[in-house]
Amino acid sequence: MLFETFSTPYLWVKWVHIVSVITWMAALFYLPRLYVYHAQLDLATEAGKAQSELFKVMERRLLRGIMTPSLFAVLISGALMAPNWISHGWLHAKLLMVLLMLGCHGAYARWRKDFEADRNQRSHKFYRIANEVPTILLLIIAAMVVVKPF
Repeated sequence: MLFETFSTPYLWVKWVHIVSVITWMAALFYLPRLYVYHAQLDLATEAGKAQSELFKVMERRLLRGIMTPSLFAVLISGALMAPNWISHGWLHAKLLMVLLMLGCHGAYARWRKDFEADRNQRSHKFYRIANEVPTILLLIIAAMVVVKPF
């Protein structure tokens, strides 16, 4: 064990983890919402093209300035705490959900590149559905951490 479970250093690492999860999740919820609006634009008009450029800036800043740095803070702080719980089944289930959340992060980053290059082929409905995936994963993760069912 790196830290005793209720030592002051452990509690600070846990605090960093919680704050980082909150910011990462906020970005995971907001980025596909931007994609919904971006996909609804009519790029045949000058107004649509101008709005598209604005969305590109917003999407890039959200991904690079908030989402990805938060992800790294989540992974580092989580890795520091994991040895305390590694033998518990709930942590294994949580880590599986985190891997799926990492998949969402990667997909969102790929889709941003499609928008950046004006190659998006997906509808706003697709992004509305994609927007729900992190919510479902978060609910499972929270249940694992709070209830610790196994």
